[in-house]
Amino acid sequence: MSQAHTLPARIDPVSFREFDGNFQAFSDKLGGSFARFGFAVISDHGLPQDRIEAAIGDAKAFFALPEEKKLQYKLPVGGQRGYTPFGIETAKGHTHYDLKEFWHVGRDLPPGHKYRDHMADNVWPDAEIPSFHQNVGWLYGALDAMGLKVLEAIAVYLGLERHFFDDTVDFGNSILRLLHYPPVPKDGPHIRAGAHEDINVITLLLGAEEAGLEVLDRDGQWLPINPPPGSLVCNIGDMLQRLTNHRLPSTTHRVVNPAPERRGVPRYSTPFFLHFNSDYCIRTLPNCIDAAHPDRYPTPITADEYLQERLREIKLA
Repeated sequence: MSQAHTLPARIDPVSFREFDGNFQAFSDKLGGSFARFGFAVISDHGLPQDRIEAAIGDAKAFFALPEEKKLQYKLPVGGQRGYTPFGIETAKGHTHYDLKEFWHVGRDLPPGHKYRDHMADNVWPDAEIPSFHQNVGWLYGALDAMGLKVLEAIAVYLGLERHFFDDTVDFGNSILRLLHYPPVPKDGPHIRAGAHEDINVITLLLGAEEAGLEVLDRDGQWLPINPPPGSLVCNIGDMLQRLTNHRLPSTTHRVVNPAPERRGVPRYSTPFFLHFNSDYCIRTLPNCIDAAHPDRYPTPITADEYLQERLREIKLA
């Protein structure tokens, strides 16, 4: 066996500088990484680090509040806004809940918008953390805009018009999740995030520098994701896997517990789950179907129907 076959798989970063410098190369590299791993690492993303740290700092301040304060922001909206306490979310097919708590921010809709019947208004802990709304709201907008640029590259990789996705996600039920994984004091059956796939279109993740994120590679081995500082980890969700007839795979991933010497260190990350507009019909793209790849999903489904089905499975609805 040649040395090339014995080397472990590796997800090479793609520089976001190529988005403006050589868009076709950016699209080819990013799409190739998604097709191979379901994941990509984007370096040089250009989002100001001080503003990212301000948002994460406010998240840390919220999670440090007394439990009774945090629970005032737990809302009966299926976990889609506000606070979800420790011990709730459980990966599909798993018995043991994940070792995490989180805060959700969704899209602000204009008055009278047709999606307001199922997309609730945000809540903000203004009394406890006055800067939270401004800092975390900025992060939502920054990742929403970045997600649209990633979708431009994906569209070109798939042979679609560059702005194909623009009006499919402009009012999507996209969620920014501020995640807190507390220190893990001892061994046990629970891990920080059980093996799962994401429901949505694509996920953009800041905060993966702290070890723990692993991707299940096609050979059955778990591949650690250790991006360079200042990088964005991006992965394909089930909705885009379905739309592309698995040409772009939604890959199983997990967050494992830290090594013994890091057990006392909490982990914070900020995944942005980008969603289609609620009434967008997920129908397999014709150019992703051929004799060798028959349509796996001949019955289309709207994005919201698919989302609600999956939220029930993970105990968030």
